[in-house]
Amino acid sequence: MSSARLNLAVIIGSVREGRFGPVVTTWFTQQAERHGAFAVDVIDLADIDIPLQLPPVPPAVQPEPTRPAGMAELTRRLRAADAVVVVTPDYNRSFPASLKAAIDWHYTEWQAKPVGFVGYSGASGGLLAIEQLRQVFNELHAHTVRDYVSFPRYYMLFSPEGTLLDPEGPEGAAKLVLDQLQWWGSVLRDARRDRPYLQAG
Repeated sequence: MSSARLNLAVIIGSVREGRFGPVVTTWFTQQAERHGAFAVDVIDLADIDIPLQLPPVPPAVQPEPTRPAGMAELTRRLRAADAVVVVTPDYNRSFPASLKAAIDWHYTEWQAKPVGFVGYSGASGGLLAIEQLRQVFNELHAHTVRDYVSFPRYYMLFSPEGTLLDPEGPEGAAKLVLDQLQWWGSVLRDARRDRPYLQAG
């Protein structure tokens, strides 16, 4: 298994005004950098023009859709990732439309890569969004790691400066997720290099 650092894309899934996602993402990015196994690339969907209207389903001979020019950089960064972490709130018992659009515009960029989750919301801590995202990424031939980081009532857990008031539990959860992403990311990166992934059907 290769010891080189993995490219980790951390996606801020919410684009709404007043969102808390950047605070959670900054905290998680610090954990990932401290872990030492990853080169971290933070992808803020609020900075990218992602149309909600998708193009026609491409023919079998052209598995990738024709994307808007403004999405080229997002596609490049997702393609370069060896592992992905999605930072998401719950919106009405699901995840943001901005996140679904970003996922649906891409296919092979997710295949045979591990995906982890950091959730936050008032009650469930993002778990409702995470469970639905597992199904979505499974359909795209990604591997979602078992463990996750969750912040229920996040507004009570962080200081006004964005630091956690009681970091021990979340830091342990983050390390577990990052350890799993490192294992799966290394194995799948080597596998994609040695034997390109072929989508069934």
